[in-house]
Amino acid sequence: MLRPFTYDPPATPVLPVIHADDAILVLDKPAGLLTVPGKDPSLADCLESRAQQDYPSARIVHRLDKDTSGVIVLGLTAKAHAHLGLQFEKRQTSKTYVARVAGRLAPETGIVDAPITTDWPNRPMQHIDRINGRPAVTRWTVETYEHNATRVRLVPETGRSHQLRVHMHHLGHAILGDNLYAGDADLNAAPRLQLHALSLGFRHPETGVNCAFEAPCPF
Repeated sequence: MLRPFTYDPPATPVLPVIHADDAILVLDKPAGLLTVPGKDPSLADCLESRAQQDYPSARIVHRLDKDTSGVIVLGLTAKAHAHLGLQFEKRQTSKTYVARVAGRLAPETGIVDAPITTDWPNRPMQHIDRINGRPAVTRWTVETYEHNATRVRLVPETGRSHQLRVHMHHLGHAILGDNLYAGDADLNAAPRLQLHALSLGFRHPETGVNCAFEAPCPF
C-alpha cells in the first residue's frame, strides 16, 4: 500500500566516509537520504550532492533505497566509474545486508528465486511476476530470533529494484519499518526501515586488488 512521501533528510552525519583514495570514495549512507537527487528541487539534497561538496568528481555507481543505510561506493575518475559499473553489471561484486523481518523466518537458511517487475499502477512499488519479471535471487541466513521478529543476513545474487523488500514480503516476513510493503503493524514496529547494507566487495578499479568494506549495523 502506497503511503505519503515526505523528504526530510538527516542533517548528520553529512558525509560518513569509510574510505577514500584517488579512484574511489566509499561511504556509509544514512537512512533517510536519497542516493541521487529527485526531479523536484526539494529533493536536491542527496548522497551524491553531499559527496561532491568535498569530492567534486564523485559519481554514483549503484544505488541504495532512501530508507536503506550502509556501504555504497562512488567513482572519482571516469575510468574508475566505468570499471566499477561494469563489475556491478556483470555481478562481480559481493553484497551483504542485515535486516529485521516480521515473525519467525524458517528454515534458518534458504533461497528466494522469484522474478520482479514494476507494479506500474502503484509505482515505485515492485512485485513478483513469473511471466514478465526479470530474474531475481536472494539468499538468506537467520542470525537471531527475537520476540516476534527475526534478524537475518541477506545476500542478493541479482540487483533488482526493491529486491530484498519484495522478496521478504513475498515470504510473508516483511522487513520491519517498510513503508511500501509492510502492513501497518510491521511498519510501526520500527522507527526506520530495518535494512542495512553491511558489506560490499569489489576489485579496486586502479590496482585490481579485491577489497571489501563494512559499515556497522545501526539497529
